[in-house]
Amino acid sequence: MVATTRWRRATVPALTAAAALTLTGCLQNPDAGSGGGVGAVGAEPEEGDGSVTIFGAFGGAEEEQFNASLAPFEEETGIDIQYVSDQDFTNTIQVRVDAGDAPDIGLFPQPGGVLDLAERGALVPIDAMLDYDAIDATLVNGFLDSARYDGRVYAAPMRMAVKSIVWYPKQAYDEGGWNTEPADLAELSDVAEQIRSQGDTPPWCIGWQSDQATGWVGTDWVEEYMLRLHGPDVYDDWIYHRIPFNDERVVEAIETYGELANTDGNVLGGARGILNTPFAEAMNPAFADDPGCYLMRQGNFATGFFPEDIQANLDEEIGIFVFPPAADGFDGQPILGGGDLAAAFEYDTDVAAVMEFLSSDEFGGPWAQAGGWLSPHTTFDASLYPDETTRQIAEMGYTADVFRYDGSDVMPREVGSGSFWTGMVEFQSGDKTAQQVADDIENGWPQSAEPTDEEGEDQ
Repeated sequence: MVATTRWRRATVPALTAAAALTLTGCLQNPDAGSGGGVGAVGAEPEEGDGSVTIFGAFGGAEEEQFNASLAPFEEETGIDIQYVSDQDFTNTIQVRVDAGDAPDIGLFPQPGGVLDLAERGALVPIDAMLDYDAIDATLVNGFLDSARYDGRVYAAPMRMAVKSIVWYPKQAYDEGGWNTEPADLAELSDVAEQIRSQGDTPPWCIGWQSDQATGWVGTDWVEEYMLRLHGPDVYDDWIYHRIPFNDERVVEAIETYGELANTDGNVLGGARGILNTPFAEAMNPAFADDPGCYLMRQGNFATGFFPEDIQANLDEEIGIFVFPPAADGFDGQPILGGGDLAAAFEYDTDVAAVMEFLSSDEFGGPWAQAGGWLSPHTTFDASLYPDETTRQIAEMGYTADVFRYDGSDVMPREVGSGSFWTGMVEFQSGDKTAQQVADDIENGWPQSAEPTDEEGEDQ
């Protein structure tokens, strides 16, 4: 079945534009003509057969909303999209590639898998089939570079997550008269001090307990401080191991988190309580008539763990503000986040059209209206979000001076979901100092994961 709509027709101009970018040396992607992969800039795609397979981890209600978001495109183009879900996507996609059974498009929840398959030459660079500059112009600043390997980008964001959010119980917090827009970390510390001074209630709600994954919440805190204290360039050098993990700036970020978490009376349950409190229950005490704590730093997915009555009346029950910058650190507001990335294993006209749609600001309307999805495009129609809280969260990402992907999701698995997690638990428990933890992680960094000169760099 041949599609005759603008999505199908747009493929050829996009290819032409990509070729032109290579010839003119575009600032965003000057090395588009180099690097591995199975797609060459300017090469003509094969003719599609009217069907595109997509493999991802979206299941249940998310799968329904994903398919609903694709339905208008399928009707317009005549392309039949077959989506398959697998909760063990990260491992299964590797097995399928090894077996020669890769889908046409994979939806990666983390860039690490993209970078690994790009290194193996299994993926088509997006500049081979899409207009790189056009996509980058509407994306949250810095998002596109999360999947850059050896000078080329191998995946395009199709979903955004924002992590740099501070949540508070709106009515109780407003009654306290505390600052709802702290300008920097010092003002945020002032808020905590004011809450402590007005009674015995600790300001912060923090929980790490996550069974075998305990520790990931701590890695997020360190990443937040790395961005604020030292900026995105140092952050990139750190997560791609262009500086050692035990660099003094990394140690400083761990210690700065420790100053917040381990100050007496600053966190409900104290330092030990952080490790024993399930992350999904961390803020529940804040919703009591007499709150047990007030502030929680956590990503936008946290709403799914709030009590049902809170979720049903989010705008009235919850207040939010962005985790602020450091006054003497990076000059701007950084946002730590994540998201899902679409990467192509095949290069034909149908795959190119689907990739263009997934990576556009027109994808995701039904999913946005249902809740639980944020577009990574600043030009997305924000009126489609279901409540004001969600619109505020999206705006945090859209107005950020720089966006950076969760660093532990980029690091080698042995570190990002291994020694970094366990090291933060050792630090939080008091068994090791920040320096000892950083030294251990550096000493265990896998040699096989050393980056190329250009991996992860902004071009």
